[in-house]
Amino acid sequence: MRRATWMVLVGAIVAEVVATLALRAALDSPGWYALTAAGYVTAFVLLALLLRMGAKIGSVYGIWAASGVALTALLAAWLFGEALTWPMVLGIVVVMVGVVLVETGHTDDKPAAPGSAAPGSAAPGDATGPAGRRTEVGA
Repeated sequence: MRRATWMVLVGAIVAEVVATLALRAALDSPGWYALTAAGYVTAFVLLALLLRMGAKIGSVYGIWAASGVALTALLAAWLFGEALTWPMVLGIVVVMVGVVLVETGHTDDKPAAPGSAAPGSAAPGDATGPAGRRTEVGA
């Protein structure tokens, strides 16, 4: 991903984490609901922008979700005294490893458009002859 893409992704992660922490804070003070709504709207607008920029949904969503879970758990433990146990930490690590595997498993090839044949492939009933020329099968 390009640097601009990473910056937008970081913005989406921060917006989502802030919104989630504000949701927890709103239990004690309802004024935080405004920040919750603004944060979630901002996060999803930024995610949509990432897709328009050409980012792959699997990578973007995986990084966004895993980072959000990890940061929210760590910050909730610090800000609100919520539990952060070793099994929770292990779970966060496993999710992050999974995201890395999804990210590294992507290829840079774009899938063929629906109804179009991949380069070098033939449509049903056709065969590709020498030098990539198409020939009819059974003619």
